[in-house]
Amino acid sequence: MQIEHATIAELQQALADRRMTASALTRAYLSRIAAYDRAGPCLNAVREVNPDALAIAAAFDRVKPSPEQPLAGIPILVKDNIATGDQQHTTAGSLALAEARAVRDATLVARLRAAGAVILGKANLTEFANILAIDMPSGYSSLGGQVRNPYAPALDASGVPIVSPGGSSSGSAVAVAAGLCAAAIGTETSGSLLSPATQNGVVTLKPTVGLISRAGILPIAHSQDTAGPLTRSVRDAAILMNVLAAPDPRDPATLAQERPADYTSFLDADGLNGVRIGVPSDPGDPANDVYFDKLGPRASAVIGGVIATLEAHGAVIIRANIPTAGRIAGSATDMDVLNTNPASPTRYQPARRPIVFVYELKHDLNAYLDLWLDKSPIRSLADIIAFNDANAGRALRFGQDLFRAAEATRGDLCEPEYHRARAADLRASRTQGLDAYMDSHRLDAVLFPGAAGAAIAAKAGYPSVQVPAGFIGGGEIPDVPFGATFAGRAWSEPLLLRIAYAFEQATQARRPPPGLPPLGPPGAA
Repeated sequence: MQIEHATIAELQQALADRRMTASALTRAYLSRIAAYDRAGPCLNAVREVNPDALAIAAAFDRVKPSPEQPLAGIPILVKDNIATGDQQHTTAGSLALAEARAVRDATLVARLRAAGAVILGKANLTEFANILAIDMPSGYSSLGGQVRNPYAPALDASGVPIVSPGGSSSGSAVAVAAGLCAAAIGTETSGSLLSPATQNGVVTLKPTVGLISRAGILPIAHSQDTAGPLTRSVRDAAILMNVLAAPDPRDPATLAQERPADYTSFLDADGLNGVRIGVPSDPGDPANDVYFDKLGPRASAVIGGVIATLEAHGAVIIRANIPTAGRIAGSATDMDVLNTNPASPTRYQPARRPIVFVYELKHDLNAYLDLWLDKSPIRSLADIIAFNDANAGRALRFGQDLFRAAEATRGDLCEPEYHRARAADLRASRTQGLDAYMDSHRLDAVLFPGAAGAAIAAKAGYPSVQVPAGFIGGGEIPDVPFGATFAGRAWSEPLLLRIAYAFEQATQARRPPPGLPPLGPPGAA
């Protein structure tokens, strides 16, 4: 078995049949990390390997995957903003948190362990999930360095990727694409799962806010933060959702969740028949035709093929704009932040950023630092800013303008500007946005190209599933993946997985990155 292409479902069967042991599988992934992440193209997707990984795996060598432990012996990476109460650090890629350890596992990590997963290590990321500085390159962190796209790993003269790995869950997505783990967990506030998924040709599910507990995840904004899986197949995403989706008293948003007993039961190769899918593109309404009008020729061709496939398999396509699309990220919900990033082409100009992110960041991050860090001198956002200023040569290559803006808020979420912005977000994305759009056209899902629809679904707190759809690039740029995203209403993950699975089975569009060949069979003990 070539583990770099293997799905969780295939690995489960190999472990159950004793064709492989958990120890051999873990060693095989560690070998690929050594060969391709630390050497070779130096993808830099794994920030830290778990020193206990092989010991954990050995404990599962004679344990078969089962309904009680479906992930027994399966190596999983988690993004380095998710707490692990072990020898690993939880740093968000920040030098200020380089020695930080968590007091306990994040709830989702505890659930992975209970299901038998081997926590292989921590994945690199855009520092603080891309809320530190304006125009920070995706996949860069002061502690972890720069993640590279496995389809096009070259950097420019400044050390910035010529082709982005996507952010902020870049390391998680790159590791899955490059076959460095069986699957990975990332996080998203707006686009941080969908963006690296499309850039690296992997599957992701950005769930409804409240489906997966955020307890123990270093936050940006509780209104939109969520974790989600990054996998090589839709079935694997469903397998992980069975483990991850559960109520948690530590996260009140999870207590009203709706989920089925088994997400995999909705996977149906004929699942497109009769499904009504909105394509929000109407050139006759240019103010709201924001998702498809700026696609390049190759991306347009990929999405044209997606639509043709959906129709050929029985889906009903409705072309109409979302009425509030032009108001997403509008003046009522964004604020000016002065950009002093020395590497930015718009340095010393104001940049527009979401009000909700800036205000919730101080409130939420201060609470996390106080409750989750073990014996760390860093206890607040102000402490991080001060550390970065004192170590600017190493810590502030791109500045910290967004952190400074957040620190200037009260931190108690009492400001009227914040409440007005949150209400405006919900009106534009949910009440007058996706809800009105889907009601008006009786839609089951909405199709977006790549990560283009990330903001509207994220502001609404609604789910999205992305699946590889084709390749774009050309000229001096190598072929790189491009995905199709299906978004829907709250708790509609079963339907979205069904649609994505049927599309995946009809197209089989994923191709692994070149230049990362097998290292040999993992073998059995």
